[in-house]
Formats: sequence, C-alpha cells, structure tokens
Amino acid sequence: MKILVLQHAAEEHPGSFRKMMREDGHQWTAVHLDQGQCLPALDGFDALWVLGGPMDVWQEETFPWLVEEKIFIHQAVVERGLPYLGLCLGHQLLAEALGGTCGVSKTPEIGVLPVQLTEVGSSGVIFDDLPEQFSALQWHSAEVQQMPAGAECLATSPDCAVQAMCWGPRAYSVQFHLEVEPDTVANWSGIPEYAEALTRALGGDGAKQLDQACADRMTEFEKMAERVYINWLQTSAR
Repeated sequence: MKILVLQHAAEEHPGSFRKMMREDGHQWTAVHLDQGQCLPALDGFDALWVLGGPMDVWQEETFPWLVEEKIFIHQAVVERGLPYLGLCLGHQLLAEALGGTCGVSKTPEIGVLPVQLTEVGSSGVIFDDLPEQFSALQWHSAEVQQMPAGAECLATSPDCAVQAMCWGPRAYSVQFHLEVEPDTVANWSGIPEYAEALTRALGGDGAKQLDQACADRMTEFEKMAERVYINWLQTSAR
C-alpha cells in the first residue's frame, strides 16, 4: 500500500508502526502540515493516516491549514472511501470532518491509563485479539464530545467517553496511543504544550514517571500495536 501520513509535529510520527510498514513493504509519505507543507492530491494513495499534535481542532485562526485538512479528510473518507487511521488529534479531526464536535476535556488524561472496549468494539475487527480492558498511553486535554452521524464508539474510559470510533467500513480512529517506542516520552516532552500538560498532571518529574510507566508496558504496547495494525490492514481490504 501507499499510505499518506499527515503529521502535526515532527516528533509525533507513526512510531512503532514504521517498522511494521517497512517489514511488510508498505510505503508511507509524510506531509508536515505544521511546517507549511501542502496537501498532495489523493490520487496514487491507498490510505490516509492522520497523527497527533499539540494544536486543537478548533484553533483554525492560529493554524489556518486545519480548515483545509478537515475538508481533505472528508474527501478521502466520504467521497473516496479511502481506509483511514486517526491517532489522538487525528481521531478528533475525523470526528470534526464528518460533522461531529470536539471540546476541552473536563478531566485531561495524561499517563498510562485504562481503556475499555464497548460491545461494538469487542465484537468488531479492529480490536480483535485485544483484551476487553487494556492500558494505553494517554496525553490529551481535548476529546470528541459528539460523534458524527453514522459513527460507532468502539472504546471508552472513565474520563473520555469516545476513546475509539469507526465510521463506515474502513475509517477508524483512537484517542490513545499504542505506537509507543522507548524514546516516545522523551521526544514528546520536548513539545512545550505537552510538557506543560505533563507537569500539570504529574508534577515536575512527570516525564520520568511517564517514561517508566511506558517502559514497564513496552512489550505489551508492541504486541497490541502490531495486532491493531494487522486488523486495520484487514479492514482496509474491505
């Protein structure tokens, strides 16, 4: 496959999914919207991935390219039916692009925290072979507050109702992160907005705490990420 990847921070790349794509022979092309790179034509791409970032979906005056990005996502998912995978901000952008709404979280989620599959999520394809409850890296202060028409909630948590959703047969998104690598926390801590949120949530040694929490579950993260990646490839073939 040729996968188009929209990035919003250089440090927030596909993470552990990069190795999986490389081993399978899939090609991925990154567009760094935060650096002023332009959206390409969708022709020639087989799928669209939209990753996380420190901005919020409603900050269109500060980041005017968000307007075009939402239109682009709508075209890819609704008009072309391209397979889609959204992570964190990419989850929220999918919701907004399809008519849902996002807002500030009442309780930001920062840490390695539990996620619970819904009945739909546990019986579907994307989370096949994952436990009904698992832990994942959370690092967000905004959330999907209303899903778009036709979307289904696949996972939830006590502080975030929509942890994962699907729209149609081939568009999936998650608020949490499984694509964690040994240097993820260190890299993301260098993003000012993330560092500030981390300090507010966990204190001055928050980066150290979170890095250790991820290290303790790295093998588990790798296995679940690989499973979700394989499952997503199955859905993309529909």
